[in-house]
Amino acid sequence: MEEFLQGLNPVQKSAVTQINGPVMVVAGPGSGKTRVLTFRIAYMISQGIKPYNILSLTFTNKAAREMKERIEKVTTGNINSLWAGTFHSLFARILRIEAEHIGYPTSFTIYDSDDSKSLLRTIVKEMNLNKDAYPPNQILSRISSAKSNLLTPKAYVKDQNQMSADRIANRPHFHEIYAKYVNRCKKAGAMDFDDLLFRLFELFQKKPDVLEKYRERFKYILVDEFQDTNFLQYAIIRKLAKYDGSPENVCIVGDDAQSIYAFRGATIDNILDFEKDFANVKVFKLEQNYRSTPHIVDAANEVISHNKRQIKKKIWTDQEEGYKIKALKMVSDAEEGKRIADLILEYKNRFHVPNNEIAILYRTNAQSRVFEEHLRRYNIPYRIYGGQSFYQRKEIKDLMAYFRLVINPNDEEAFKRVVNFPKRGVGASTLAKIFEFAGEEGIPLFEAAKSVMLPSRARTQLNKFIKIIQSGIAKNDPENAYETAEYIANSSGLIKSLKDENTLESMNRLENVEALLNGIKDFVESDEVNGINPVAAEERSLDAYIQNIALLTDQDNEDSDLEQVTLMSVHAAKGLEFDAIFLVGMEENLFPSFMSMESDQDVDEERRLFYVAITRARKFLTLSFATSRYRFGKLVYNRPSRFLEEIGADHMENPDIIYARSGSMREETAKSGVSGIPKKRKKINAITRVAPKDFKPASPTEIEAGMQVLHLKFGKGKVLSVDGRNDSKVATIFFDEIDSPQRRIMLKFAKLQILD
Repeated sequence: MEEFLQGLNPVQKSAVTQINGPVMVVAGPGSGKTRVLTFRIAYMISQGIKPYNILSLTFTNKAAREMKERIEKVTTGNINSLWAGTFHSLFARILRIEAEHIGYPTSFTIYDSDDSKSLLRTIVKEMNLNKDAYPPNQILSRISSAKSNLLTPKAYVKDQNQMSADRIANRPHFHEIYAKYVNRCKKAGAMDFDDLLFRLFELFQKKPDVLEKYRERFKYILVDEFQDTNFLQYAIIRKLAKYDGSPENVCIVGDDAQSIYAFRGATIDNILDFEKDFANVKVFKLEQNYRSTPHIVDAANEVISHNKRQIKKKIWTDQEEGYKIKALKMVSDAEEGKRIADLILEYKNRFHVPNNEIAILYRTNAQSRVFEEHLRRYNIPYRIYGGQSFYQRKEIKDLMAYFRLVINPNDEEAFKRVVNFPKRGVGASTLAKIFEFAGEEGIPLFEAAKSVMLPSRARTQLNKFIKIIQSGIAKNDPENAYETAEYIANSSGLIKSLKDENTLESMNRLENVEALLNGIKDFVESDEVNGINPVAAEERSLDAYIQNIALLTDQDNEDSDLEQVTLMSVHAAKGLEFDAIFLVGMEENLFPSFMSMESDQDVDEERRLFYVAITRARKFLTLSFATSRYRFGKLVYNRPSRFLEEIGADHMENPDIIYARSGSMREETAKSGVSGIPKKRKKINAITRVAPKDFKPASPTEIEAGMQVLHLKFGKGKVLSVDGRNDSKVATIFFDEIDSPQRRIMLKFAKLQILD
């Protein structure tokens, strides 16, 4: 028996040595998944299987490199012929060899997203379509979705659901753009990122002899993080591994409880249905956790048990009991930032936890702002993992440039950044004339813009920008930075452009803009000015705020060699682990996200995300929530997340915060009639129905808290609250006739009839 097998537990060893036939390794968090995958390949090679016949698919090239390095340490001989890498990198290798079979040169270009967006802009322009109705981000995202579901342009046109959705979304020409985009890419000998999968499937479909060639080569297939695969990735795996006479030597490793990337197209069905697709599959469950203490492991088990569709398993650990989970209840997100910073100092001093073993996890990147501010105040070094510092994000710097220009019209860098952003037709030639005139006259760019001689059309477009800045200057209230900032954010067109783009990326950027405005609101109303280098209580101008932030974000002297606290989204934390985890913002409509409230499947994915967050912690886990936080400049009161009470009180250091707030969450829910947590519900009556012709929807502006309303799908309901403003108003409604009765609905899109 190979020496390296001696360090494996019995289940790990069985998973490693079962090398023939279909195998599913269900790997719980901290269970040694990477070791099993690595040693399995090493064992296969030791048993005489050629590296040439092994295909190992990972989700990062870094993981593939580390795997090969580990294999080399425990085996002898050359493993260079082993194919280990990401789906895209390995499938691109095949296409380089075989591309001519589907009409591509072997030296095809791979377009990045900027290339694709540029091509889409050209196509939209050539078709004389309204560019605002077909933003490139949105169109590229929809093309990606079509390809991932194996919908060619021809198949797309035949899909009535897709075509109907395009008509409703006011993009009736999308199918034409899609067809032109595909043709132009092929004509240019180019593939985009999705084509590396889509075209490979096409190759295998059209050329059986090529498919047979790779079936013969890749006699053993291993897939890591299988729960994160999409429909197309799994379709290719089935092509290679499942056919008449196949030994079906495919091994998948993953954890359905950590499937959190549905927004990227991943489907949990792949891992849940694997046993149906491969009837003779042998299943190994890695249930021993080597990472976390019993309180953390048991809490994770209790949380995930609430999901209906899952592969049953019981994660356990034999580590020492350790510390219980701490819960924190705060009045505001500002207090949350301060309390977390205080606790970090305590953990550093009392338990000697180093900075690089501490992480603050949040549901949305916009939440980082308040923690950045307090960590800086306490001189605690930090880094933003998988993203930029809040104040370094493009949309924040864009809006701050507008603020700077209103405060100081002579700020030339701010002028250059926003004079044509959002795009308003101020082209390169116009800018060149402004720069030249400013140089000749020795005046600032903004002054030059008002006086330079320009063609009438260019002058009209430039005057729009000048008017925005001048109106901001006139509006600037020295005692209320928020009103000034909100006016500038809207009048600049920045918020409108992000809303109009209407992609996941633009919505995230919009959340960041909202977070900045909320921070300014807090600055205006807080006695302590939220701890940002406090100023006199009466000094609440935008100028004062900008000065504070300029000091706050000056990182010129930051020592990059210092150990740093990590700030990141829960999605970015997957696969990582820390001694101390602070999971913040545990509130309904934040975590779980309000966007998940429309279906039980979406709530289940949010719960899996919570499970992932919990299981990142080795020793210390802190869960915090704020009873209020600003949204769209309005103070909104929050209920604690339903997920908190899914953790048993015996695992909590201070359970009263969750279970005894004037009675438990369950008792509060029963009194208020608001759904906050999963519970057994009485039998639901038939939903009140009304014929569509008799349904009379009210204007969104008429909907107010306390009203009884009727929804065509959900029946009768009571409006509990309305927050946001204008087109961003969102109503929280309790529908008594459905399961999961509390819903968050954007009034702009809702159809609600007011009942007397």
